[in-house]
Amino acid sequence: MKRYSMTETIKLSDLQPDDRNANKGSERGTYMIRRSLEKLGAGRSILLDKNGRIIAGNKTAESAADVGLDDVIVVRTQGRQLVAVMREDLDLDDPAGMARELAYADNRTGQVSLDWDAGVLAEDIAQGVDLGDWFKAFELTDLGATPPDFAPTDGSEQPRLDEKKRVICPECGHEFAPA
Repeated sequence: MKRYSMTETIKLSDLQPDDRNANKGSERGTYMIRRSLEKLGAGRSILLDKNGRIIAGNKTAESAADVGLDDVIVVRTQGRQLVAVMREDLDLDDPAGMARELAYADNRTGQVSLDWDAGVLAEDIAQGVDLGDWFKAFELTDLGATPPDFAPTDGSEQPRLDEKKRVICPECGHEFAPA
C-alpha cells in the first residue's frame, strides 16, 4: 500500500480506476468532460481510497489523462473536512471570465455523462451495498437493477400501481405510465 504525506503531488498514472464503476459514462459526456478540461482546466477534485483507487471522478481522471493533465495533488483526510479547490485564476464576478462557464460545465457534464450499469448496481446490492438512501425501488427497477428484497432504509413508501396500471409517486402524487 502506497502511503501519502498530508499533501503530495503524484502522477495520474499512479492511480487505479474503479474496475466496478457503476457509471458506464456516455460518449457525449466523455466529450464534454474532455472539452471542459481542455478549455477551462481542472475545477474539482476526485476521490481516492487509501490505496489510490478512484472512488469518484473515474471519468474525469480518464479525460484528464487524455488531455495531458498528468499531475495530481493528493490531500489526505479522514472525511471530516471538506476539501476545496481554489482556482486563483477564476473570479465569478468577472463577466468575461471562465468561472461562470466552469460552473455550468461542472453541472452539465455530470448530468450528461451518467449512464448507470444495471449489472454493477444489482451486484453491489446483492453483496450488501445499501443504496436505499440514494435510490427508490422503482428507480432501480426502471434501470433493471432491483433485487427482489430491496427496500429503502428511510422507511418511505414505494410507488404503487393504480387500477389503470399507472405508477403513483407516494411523495408528490404524480402519476405516470411505467416504461
